[in-house]
Amino acid sequence: MRSRTLSLAGSTVAAAVLATALLPMTAAQAAGSTPKVTKATKDAFGRVADNVITDRTAVLVGGGAARKSLKPTGGVKLSSAQKKVEDGKLSALRATKARLAALGEAYTSADTAVTVDSTKVKGTKATVKITERTSLKYKKIRGDEPASTGFEAHHQLTFTASGGTWQLTAMKGTDGGAQRINDPVAPAADAKLSRTPMAVHQAPKAATNWPAPAAPKTINGGKYNYQAMVAYTEKYWKNYNPAYRKYNSMGGDCTNYLSQGLLAGGWQQISTVTPEEYDTWYYASNGTADAWIGVNEWSWFTQTAKRTTPLANVYQLDLGDVLQVDFNRDGDKDHSMMVTFRSSSGVPYLTYHDADTYRRSVASIIASYPNAYYYAYRT
Repeated sequence: MRSRTLSLAGSTVAAAVLATALLPMTAAQAAGSTPKVTKATKDAFGRVADNVITDRTAVLVGGGAARKSLKPTGGVKLSSAQKKVEDGKLSALRATKARLAALGEAYTSADTAVTVDSTKVKGTKATVKITERTSLKYKKIRGDEPASTGFEAHHQLTFTASGGTWQLTAMKGTDGGAQRINDPVAPAADAKLSRTPMAVHQAPKAATNWPAPAAPKTINGGKYNYQAMVAYTEKYWKNYNPAYRKYNSMGGDCTNYLSQGLLAGGWQQISTVTPEEYDTWYYASNGTADAWIGVNEWSWFTQTAKRTTPLANVYQLDLGDVLQVDFNRDGDKDHSMMVTFRSSSGVPYLTYHDADTYRRSVASIIASYPNAYYYAYRT
């Protein structure tokens, strides 16, 4: 694992990494043949990934951090095409940072650690899978922000041998759900919904303007234990509860994880089927209800069963409430998140799976997806 820390103070980037001296090429490599992939080469792959991610996060933190990814590392570098891709991402992140500032949010520092999970080489192609762990410290603008936000994400990188050296030619995230705040990738279009449920109450869209009209919620002493929902969700945000199956590779784990938190807070499972559609919500060793794991199905269930009520504005969300997002406005909700912290000034912070994220503000989601449709639910 390698770790890098970014700090706004002095615009410095301190890295605890292995030495970055260029590895000498053999005569065969210099002549243009495929270079060998050694342990040192694999380490260089990881350091290049670390440099790229650190450059992205540095834009959000601010200051004049150097473009580490532009410098060859261990004989490995970015291809000219990938450099253009990264230039575009950094430009998009500057726009994200500006939208965040307008919404009253900024970061003072960040820390990134990259672990290489696997490396597979076939001919002139090397496929490298990595895990990124990034945390950012909130700047105290209103004074009531939590200490930090963080996430754990997974990426797949492609390196191509060219001219006797390895070059990074592609990099993509492999998690579902919301993009990481340091990866401003436009969401791909989903297929249009083919489901036509007969007895479903669709949730109305929520506004995103600040400040929102007051919508107070009774946290303690009611039907549900919202503190228990929060405690469960923050406990398992990156260390998954082994008592449940994971659905990351089957469309995403966000709603499965959300359902676990709601169950911990007192929601009762329903397994008896009635003539109504999307009328069950349960987890079992031999099966799971669609509404337990599906983003849209969860919404339809909670609307028909009156487990939730819609909120007019996302800033009205409170502890244990749920935010869903339709990133590309195609009518198919894409992602579910629970509020696990709310500042005294009224900003909700969300914790979720895919990519596994802790206390990301509503403002951050809006800054990354200013044109999305948002759905806010009081639980």
